[in-house]
Amino acid sequence: MENLINRITLDSEICHGKPTIRGLRYPVENVLELMAAGMSIDELLADYPDLEREDFLACLAYASKLVQVKSIHSITQ
Repeated sequence: MENLINRITLDSEICHGKPTIRGLRYPVENVLELMAAGMSIDELLADYPDLEREDFLACLAYASKLVQVKSIHSITQ
């Protein structure tokens, strides 16, 4: 999983410093939203030909690591 996470990059000059895939202008959050909405990796590959299957798996691995925090606090809206 660590090799996959290395595909996720942070650069203050790209997408306002949000995590992106391989320094490209594909924010991880957008990819995760598409996957959560039901798009399959095959559909995403067809829509984004410059990305690879491992890029989408890296987004999932990154999200998995983010939820492995010690505590979660409720944020009131």
